[in-house]
Amino acid sequence: MTETKSREATPKVKFRELQIEMAHGAGGKASRRLVEGLFAPLFFDSSVESLADAARVNVGGTPVAITTDSFVVKPLRFPGGSIGELAVNGTVNDLAVSGARPAALMVTFVLEAGLPTPVLEAEVRAMAAAAQKAGVRIAGGDTKVVEHGKADSMYITTTGIGAPMTGVRIEPRSVKVGDRVLLSGPIGDHGITILLARGEVDLEADLRSDTRSVFPLVEAVVGEAAPGLRWMRDPTRGGVATSLNELARDCGLGVTLFEDQIPVRDEVRGACELLGLDPLHIANEGQFIAVVAPEYADAAMNSLQLAEGGEAAQWIGEIREQPAGAVLVTTRYGGSRIIDMLVGDPLPRIC
Repeated sequence: MTETKSREATPKVKFRELQIEMAHGAGGKASRRLVEGLFAPLFFDSSVESLADAARVNVGGTPVAITTDSFVVKPLRFPGGSIGELAVNGTVNDLAVSGARPAALMVTFVLEAGLPTPVLEAEVRAMAAAAQKAGVRIAGGDTKVVEHGKADSMYITTTGIGAPMTGVRIEPRSVKVGDRVLLSGPIGDHGITILLARGEVDLEADLRSDTRSVFPLVEAVVGEAAPGLRWMRDPTRGGVATSLNELARDCGLGVTLFEDQIPVRDEVRGACELLGLDPLHIANEGQFIAVVAPEYADAAMNSLQLAEGGEAAQWIGEIREQPAGAVLVTTRYGGSRIIDMLVGDPLPRIC
């Protein structure tokens, strides 16, 4: 008689696409299929209900928030910022909207042979200045150099750690019907600025990227409305529409947006109309969305509008029972439409 040894079942991978396309890095539906179908089953246990901008881990009994991000912007420098500044702010923001105070960053450079030293120095200086402004320390990192033509000048990866803020619990399942949706300022500035900076579209507009640290704004809201703060996200790749669709799916409720209350600059709206894009799908690098309990709504809005850089904050929607798992936009003309996650990759190399 032989003994049969039990063996842990191999996690089932659901990603069936035969190769990786640009759309898999755009932050929309294809990205979600890749993460949930391939990475999540093999990296995480089944108890992980939703994927956030930062993970919580315990180190010797001390809770720590950690996040990582890679930046592959083209062009490297653009009105309002550069890849170096973006790398710092993007990672700081992922920690902030996860309810953590950013503390330190690690940075990895992948450089292309032949990159002019002044170009690299400019980005190192930009990172140092952005880190100082954001109140975080660059603690170390790594550098790799690849053959000419293999890295499009420069790629940067940053990993950030932070300390969770007291009294803040960011969890999609805590969202309830009647909660309100808060947006910190105008959307679409970053994505359209990058598009115009490439010179591929014959359109002139006085626009600058919105790249900045949102932690001071988040901190202001936390200081006045922490018990009512349900969920936050910085709507980068895929824009506001993708972030809120992820929330709707994770919480099982509906998100209703009021189009006439969503702040969009005329230049962004005009560019989107010309190119057939929706501002709700355009990337942002200096804004955040929050879902707040109604009893804390006034406190949250007042604290944000009094903070430097939060003057243009608006209530843009609310949580409802229907349409469950989806985002509905009520238009300024009295109609309504369902808006899905970003499909495809209309703006490659955006962040």
